[in-house]
Amino acid sequence: MKKFMYLHFGFEQPTPEIMQAWMAWFESISDKQVDQGGFTDGREISKNGTRELPWDAECITGYNIIEAESLEEAEKLAQSNPFIASIRIYELKSM
Repeated sequence: MKKFMYLHFGFEQPTPEIMQAWMAWFESISDKQVDQGGFTDGREISKNGTRELPWDAECITGYNIIEAESLEEAEKLAQSNPFIASIRIYELKSM
């Protein structure tokens, strides 16, 4: 099995319906999930300096690490996610 990371983009204040949809999705991938977490305050550091990251439609709000046979399988699991803006999927490589 390969490992993949989902990065969840976009924030909006969750309603009970949104929370219910998220909980149902987490349950649907529970047998494939290795880890999950969320983010709070963040900063971007670049050659232009440091800036606080806004909590808006472009922020990264959380991640899941799942096991799947392929990127295509990981994509299928993500398609039923009630995402706000988007999900990005990356295959993880062991170092």
